[in-house]
Amino acid sequence: MQISSKEIISLIGLTSIIFLIAPLFLILYVLSYNRKKKKHQEETVMLQKNFETELLKTQMEVQEQTLKTVAYDLHDNIGQLLSLTTITLSSINLEDNKNTAEKIALVEDLTMRSIKEVKALSRLLHGEEIVSRGLKAAIEFELEWLKRSDRFKVNFTHNHVPFNGDSAQETILFRLFQEIINNIIQHAKATEININLQGAVESYQLTISDNGMGFDVEEILARKAGMGLHNIIKRSNMINGNASIVSSPVNGTTITINLPYK
Repeated sequence: MQISSKEIISLIGLTSIIFLIAPLFLILYVLSYNRKKKKHQEETVMLQKNFETELLKTQMEVQEQTLKTVAYDLHDNIGQLLSLTTITLSSINLEDNKNTAEKIALVEDLTMRSIKEVKALSRLLHGEEIVSRGLKAAIEFELEWLKRSDRFKVNFTHNHVPFNGDSAQETILFRLFQEIINNIIQHAKATEININLQGAVESYQLTISDNGMGFDVEEILARKAGMGLHNIIKRSNMINGNASIVSSPVNGTTITINLPYK
C-alpha cells in the first residue's frame, strides 16, 4: 500500500507538533515544580520562624509566671514572716527575762524560716534551670508552691519515664502545664487537681483534671473567652502534639496533651 504525499505531510506535521509540545510541557512542568518547591521552602522557613517566635514567647511567659509567683510569695509569705519578726522584736520587754528569751527564740525561728523561703525563691528564679532538670522535676517544683496555698488537694502521678523529645518541646509542654493550672486557679472553683505524666517509647502524655465547675467546650471555643483554650490547642499542634479538652458544667475538666516523639 502506497502512502500518499498528503498523508506523509500530515504525519510530518503531527510529529513536529509533538516534538514542539513535549518540550513545552516539560518546561511548564519544571517551572511548576520549581514554584512549588520554592513555596514549600518559604513555608518551611516561615514555620520555623513562627516556632522560634512562639518558643521565645513561651520562655518569656515561663519567666513571667515565675516572677508572679515570687511577687505573691514575697507579699503573702515572706512579707508576713518579716512583719511578725518586727512585731515580736518591738514587743520585747528587756526587764522581763523569761519573756525576752521566749520572744528572741521566736524571732530566731521566724528569721530561719525567712531565710529558707528566700533560698526557695532564689531557686525558683532560675526558671530555665528548673526546666533543664526535666519535665517531671519542673512540675514537682511548681506544685510545691501550689500546695502551700492550702486551697487545693493536689495529686501528681507519673511512671518515671523521662521525656525523650527536644528541649524546645519540653519548655512549651511545661508552659502548657502552667497555663492549664493557672486557668484552674482563676476560673474552675476547684478543690482538687490531678496531674498524670505518662511516658512511652514513641509518645508522651500529660493529663490534668479538676473537680471544678466545668464548662461547655464548644461554646467557650466559639467565643473570645476561649482564647486560652485555643492557645493550648495551637501550642500542642506546634510541637506536633494534640490537645483533648473534655468538660461539662458541674462535672469538672480534663485536658490531655498527647505528644508523639516523631
